[in-house]
Amino acid sequence: MICVENVSKTFTLHNQSSAVIRVMEGASFTVGRGECVALTGNSGAGKSTLMRMIYGNYVVASGSIFIGDTDVASAEPREVIALRRETLGYVSQFLRVVPRVPTLDVVAEPLLAIGTDRDVAYARARHLLTRLNIPETLWGLSPTTFSGGEQQRVNIARGFAHTYPAMLLDEPTASLDATNRETVLSLIEEAKARGAAIIGIFHDKPARDRVADREIDVSAFTPLRAA
Repeated sequence: MICVENVSKTFTLHNQSSAVIRVMEGASFTVGRGECVALTGNSGAGKSTLMRMIYGNYVVASGSIFIGDTDVASAEPREVIALRRETLGYVSQFLRVVPRVPTLDVVAEPLLAIGTDRDVAYARARHLLTRLNIPETLWGLSPTTFSGGEQQRVNIARGFAHTYPAMLLDEPTASLDATNRETVLSLIEEAKARGAAIIGIFHDKPARDRVADREIDVSAFTPLRAA
């Protein structure tokens, strides 16, 4: 479902005589349906950089990144937008939403965007918010007013609203209490059981050991030398 082929990435430091930093080289791996692969490596190894290239936020210097039949590295912007709407979900560490939009609408939006019946979309949103222990009294408020932990749970609910065939998870259990951590791990296991291909960054080793089928050390792809 996900195929990373010989991917490299460079950054040009324009304020330092246009020095070119090679941050990734020769990254290659695949993720099958129903499989969770954990990206590992020390801080700065390039885990988040690789995740952002897979999602299309960073331009790839060379190589291919296939999500199904779509090569994110060469796809047109409209194709990447469609891929994110229908196929590739991303749960980041930070909730980014339009201010003043109610929490229930924030969580239902991914389903409404693909044409899901409103009643079905909102029922799914209510179900996830309940599972993640967001009080119903908060559903009509903007999540921008919530605590950090509550925002993280809203972000997770939004990320799991649609049954994406492929998912990227960046520290999904960070800073969660034991009850909500267990819920998130259960959601990941349910996604695997329905056939989702998942790439995750998990600094929580017990969580990683529980849900990941194998690990990829990103340090093997990071030369970190100037051109």
